[in-house]
Amino acid sequence: MLDAGSVRREKIHLTGVIQLMVWFRVIVRMTVLVLLAGCASIRNDPVNRPITNAGIAPEIARDDPLHADDLLIGFSFSGGGTRAAAFSFGVLVEADRARLPGGNTAVSLLDRLDFVSGVSGGAVTAAYYGLKKRAALDDFRENFLLRDAEESLTVNLTLASVSRALAGGINDSSNFPRWLDDNLFHGATLGELRTTRRPRIWINASDIYNRTPFVFGATAFNAICSDLNSYPIATAVAASAAVPVVFAPVVLKTFPQDCGSRLPEWIERALRNPNAAPMLKAFAAGIARYRSGTMPYIKLLDGGLVDNFGLSGFTIARLSAETPYGPLTPRQGVALRRMLFLVVDAGRGPAGDWINTVEGPGASDLVVAAADTAIDAGVRASFTAFESTNLEWQTALIRWRCGLSAAERQRLGASPGWNCRDVKFFLGRVSFDQLGAERAASLNAIATRFKLPAAAVDELIAAGGDALRANPTYRAFLGSLR
Repeated sequence: MLDAGSVRREKIHLTGVIQLMVWFRVIVRMTVLVLLAGCASIRNDPVNRPITNAGIAPEIARDDPLHADDLLIGFSFSGGGTRAAAFSFGVLVEADRARLPGGNTAVSLLDRLDFVSGVSGGAVTAAYYGLKKRAALDDFRENFLLRDAEESLTVNLTLASVSRALAGGINDSSNFPRWLDDNLFHGATLGELRTTRRPRIWINASDIYNRTPFVFGATAFNAICSDLNSYPIATAVAASAAVPVVFAPVVLKTFPQDCGSRLPEWIERALRNPNAAPMLKAFAAGIARYRSGTMPYIKLLDGGLVDNFGLSGFTIARLSAETPYGPLTPRQGVALRRMLFLVVDAGRGPAGDWINTVEGPGASDLVVAAADTAIDAGVRASFTAFESTNLEWQTALIRWRCGLSAAERQRLGASPGWNCRDVKFFLGRVSFDQLGAERAASLNAIATRFKLPAAAVDELIAAGGDALRANPTYRAFLGSLR
């Protein structure tokens, strides 16, 4: 028989053996992961095409002009998965109920909508509405919001998925674009969003090398000498929603050797100007790299990384303008009386119980908190820049209009009794926190995933409509038209 001391020694020995076995397994698994990561390579082949005729590059890449009427209306849909898509959809449904002056009859606000910008989940709504127009209001809920858009994705943490994450992304850029195309876009390309001038749709991703926004539009595709019209909508939307690690970057190839057009003068001017706005200067530098040949490939991830409101493109358009009325034409500048631009914000509020203890947050909470901190700081900065830029634009536009001669006014279409000072911009945000603390808390508790219960989807749609209807900026705009 073993005495007490012998038993104790055996227990200690056994415990040590178990610990060694555990550590051995951990080391083996980590070694396997490292080896797999070293061998694995996430390859996302570019699907964009070069412009086959360099002489037509400027025409293909030109920006379509806006309608020359007295209203300029834009929406920007934030990121946030299906939560953001449903909330922004509710805003569209409510906006369709509003009636605005339109000749001899009243028309829906959607008939006068000029711009829709979208990021991630908001990009899904923006692109689908841009493609199908009012018909999207009839089937978007069933075709997307109630569907499991994650069914094509790897979302569980396994040895294989961790290996792929270490190699650049758990999911490559094939499955999610294919799912979007099969269920929503059915082979449609960005060219089909440009067949009508109203509304213009901007899908926003992030260029993770230049750390700048990437808008799937004329400026970027002209710079890389690629055919914008043939690029799949589904792939652009997938790039806008490509959360780091969950997705590998979507890749674009540049074709600078095929270009026969020059970059816009404002890019050179911004690069030469040491006092240019940092946002404008960084964007111009990125565009210049595309054309110079120093960036053969562009790597794109979720648009929320640099601008979760999707406002940078609009701010840059104004900052790069050479005239008091730009990016409008002179005739548009004379006709304009009211501008409404609303950011539809489905972003998350602060969450987590680790503020109640000295310890924490833990690793997972820390990563989420750090990402949310960066995104929230970015959206506040982007909205502030957008707001200040547009208020300065309003002042410059009025000064220019009031400086026109009688002959210039007549030439640009000013009607008798035209008031040069009758221009007002309405800039605002539609968000959960404008619905009261209790309802905002309930909405904030809904996950930012691409798979939600039907009850949550309907709650978000209703919230979007209620938030727009009660929004003071929106109400003031409507009141100014009466």
